[in-house]
Amino acid sequence: MRWGDLTSGKREAPEPLEGDVPTTILVGTTVWAVLFVVQIPFYGWFADRGHTWWLWTCLAGAALGLLGLVYVRRREAAIAAARGEAAD
Repeated sequence: MRWGDLTSGKREAPEPLEGDVPTTILVGTTVWAVLFVVQIPFYGWFADRGHTWWLWTCLAGAALGLLGLVYVRRREAAIAAARGEAAD
């Protein structure tokens, strides 16, 4: 590979990563939720320093992760149903 190939933008796109998407989202959502719960006892410390947004960021991450999990599960069910109809 030459330098010109890297800077001209004419490289092939990498293959998409395959994996268990719902499990990945579930793990990330769990991390956000645990971080939120662990920080609750220190709310006063965060409030004194103006860092309460840390807690709310963790709560938002957990909530959005749950929404993402619902979305991905419905999407995968719809894809599986479409494959089933195409096979018939």
